[in-house]
Amino acid sequence: MITAALTIPFVVGLALLFLRTLVSGRTAAWLGAVAMTASLILFALVWEGKDTISGEVDVEWIDLLGARLHLGATAISWPFLLMTAFIGLLCCVWLIADDTAPALVGLVLIISASSLGVFSSLDFLLFFVFFELALIPMWFVIAWWGSPDVGSSSHLDDGSSSKNVSGSDPRRAARSAATRFLLFTVTGSALLLVGIVLVARDNDSLQFTRIEGAPLVAAVLIVLGFAVKTPLVPLHTWLPDAHSKAPTVGSVLLAAVFLKLGTYGLIIASGLLANSFADVAPYIAGAGVVGIVWSALACYAQDDLKRLIAYSSIGHMGFVALAISTQSAVGVAAAVFGSVAHGLVTGLLFFLSGSLKDRFGTASMRTIGRGLYARTPWLAVAFVFAAVASLGLPGLAGFWGEVLSLRAAYEVGDVLDKPFAWTAVGFAVLGVALTTAYFVRAIRLLAQGEPVAQGADRDLSAREAVVAVALVASIVGLGLAPGLIVGLYDFPATLNGQSVAP
Repeated sequence: MITAALTIPFVVGLALLFLRTLVSGRTAAWLGAVAMTASLILFALVWEGKDTISGEVDVEWIDLLGARLHLGATAISWPFLLMTAFIGLLCCVWLIADDTAPALVGLVLIISASSLGVFSSLDFLLFFVFFELALIPMWFVIAWWGSPDVGSSSHLDDGSSSKNVSGSDPRRAARSAATRFLLFTVTGSALLLVGIVLVARDNDSLQFTRIEGAPLVAAVLIVLGFAVKTPLVPLHTWLPDAHSKAPTVGSVLLAAVFLKLGTYGLIIASGLLANSFADVAPYIAGAGVVGIVWSALACYAQDDLKRLIAYSSIGHMGFVALAISTQSAVGVAAAVFGSVAHGLVTGLLFFLSGSLKDRFGTASMRTIGRGLYARTPWLAVAFVFAAVASLGLPGLAGFWGEVLSLRAAYEVGDVLDKPFAWTAVGFAVLGVALTTAYFVRAIRLLAQGEPVAQGADRDLSAREAVVAVALVASIVGLGLAPGLIVGLYDFPATLNGQSVAP
């Protein structure tokens, strides 16, 4: 069943790439939605319980390297699997339009399938293969369908904007952002691969269920590889440009799925390499806390809504990194919950920012203008809901990820000493206050105030409303019933049969 859940979107995605001239964009998006629905249902049905590896598949692959096609869903990975399939489905629904390129739908499916492969892998080499498989498709998504710089195009009377005032290609910025994203992640992947080789040499195995530790250098390399993807400060500089240039579905996949490849990898490393990971955990916590405060200050200076949301992601991933660094049961629950909550909330924010950009041709908040409550009331309400969910309003999903992360750091364990941990908590709380400030500013700039006359004012379309309602329901559901995820973990929590705590 788990093999079918991975294969269906991958095969349909490849078919759409090769047969893109034979199907319309709307048909391709419907096919993609059906494929991701099938994958979501299969992953939901595969679950056998939190104390076992659900849907386990274990067959020979590369005997010379000891690598196996070892797949399964664990209490750690299952929430990531469901979220990824759900986000992939919503991306396909979003693309149900006559002007959608079938190739873009195909790339979305391949990226989703590759990410699902990462979350279901129980072999380190297989994990790495899936980890890398999504990189090139994402480059094409950003480079081919990315947006040019606002104001760089010379908009002619007939509405065309094929060249900017200097005659250069307006897509150059998108390709540059895509290439920076690729270079950063490939460099991180190189470090990750070396770390995996050292782990395999030390344990004589690539199987998660048989790894019992690794030397410090392996842990450092693996953490650096995952830190680029998360991203942690100062390895984050690729993220704002990639988000601001990516199309809507590209930004959603980057925030909701790609960043989670990094946090999931750190969670795995914290359990499998517990002793050596403990030596680098304080640095992870420090980078996370710096990211929380610094990204909040950066957000307050942004006018571009997509860049603001991108910087906010660095802060939210900082909370997840702080939770992981504690190597505690509460920390694991906080990291998983925070990752899933961020995927849903930030996915909604990027979908809505895409709606605004489609209407006004820009993500500049000052250019879009004020008074969206009067101009596009349902779009405004959805945006304000997503903003307050992201700043951690109690009763919504974002609240529990932050609170559990703070609790994990406050309850000092064996990894972080009390002065350091409590200082980190203090700065994280400051980050919460700053997050509230910049989202309130965004709400005032867009939703409130006297309406600005605009010819592009139109409210949510049917497909936009379906995506928004699905995400709002999920955010409220997890906010009111956090036990849906937290209940998967007994304390002390376990990772593939091994204690998460060192």
